[in-house]
Amino acid sequence: MGTEGAYVRPGPRIERATGVTDGSGNVTFTWPVGAFSAAPVVTLATQGASAFRSCSITANSAASTTVNVLASAGVTLLGIGVLAVGAPAAGVTVHAHAAGT
Repeated sequence: MGTEGAYVRPGPRIERATGVTDGSGNVTFTWPVGAFSAAPVVTLATQGASAFRSCSITANSAASTTVNVLASAGVTLLGIGVLAVGAPAAGVTVHAHAAGT
């Protein structure tokens, strides 16, 4: 009877969350206690609507991630399409996937 073995490192911890932005365009995702030992790598996606949206992570730690979403309408100026200044986007559904150790 052999005593050989091979250690297979487990894959990264993955957490998923969905939230809706408040009046300032912010949403905070709180990760389960002990899920991550350091700030996770987070990917974001916004859902629905026709306006251009940009989302950015404004704070990230092992405990939570805060995201801000801005919406911008397209404007045509002298026949050239440009984006207007972004404004906080309230009521936008944001999906987040966090990966870490």
